[in-house]
Amino acid sequence: MGNALNHYLKPDVTPGPDVVPSFDPMLGFASRKERVMIATEEEMVSAKLTPKERDYCAHKLLAYRGCRAEKFPFVYQCAHEKHDYLTCEYEDYVLRMKEFERERRLLERQKRLDKQG
Repeated sequence: MGNALNHYLKPDVTPGPDVVPSFDPMLGFASRKERVMIATEEEMVSAKLTPKERDYCAHKLLAYRGCRAEKFPFVYQCAHEKHDYLTCEYEDYVLRMKEFERERRLLERQKRLDKQG
């Protein structure tokens, strides 16, 4: 919301959608866990996951699809797995949004500090 306008007005402090973070991930944190993929590449290939589905929630998607295959035609019994997967996707989205905002604020801070001294 407003990202296109912000990218137009302040292109030097607005990171693009595919930009690698330019600041230390530990900057401002005492301790921070690195995110790791739980599902292996072989599992994702054998399950025929599309590249869009190969994210940090792939293990939950595999569990959900396995449940659907096992319980078919009573797929309503997999509501818990579906909820887990959708919750993971939402939390991943929120985390990516926070990382984007953190990068934007750090770029603004760096620009302000460069201007001062």
